[in-house]
Amino acid sequence: MAVDHGDFAALTLLDLSAAFDTVDHDILIERLQTSFGIDSNHTSSAAQYVCRSAVRSLVVQLLCGVLQGTVLGPILFILYTADLVALVHKFSLSPHLYVDDTQLYIWCLFAS
Repeated sequence: MAVDHGDFAALTLLDLSAAFDTVDHDILIERLQTSFGIDSNHTSSAAQYVCRSAVRSLVVQLLCGVLQGTVLGPILFILYTADLVALVHKFSLSPHLYVDDTQLYIWCLFAS
């Protein structure tokens, strides 16, 4: 709308690659506690291993990532990034968020 009125507009697109894998468990737990009053440590026991035929690798504790393919994964990601909106507003930008895609835009009157 700003451009249609002859004003200046700038848009920045942020797209996190493998966004659900970037969620740091310690930051998520802190965010759940401080921003939402949720006391949780459910992610602290996440682990993975690789199995090929009858051979299994060592179990490795995961420090990042939330469950994918479940209802809980996207909810945790949204809670993890919820404070982003307040930060964006602090710098007088306008955000539009959809899961792991974020658009930041600003506009101003064009001085002629």
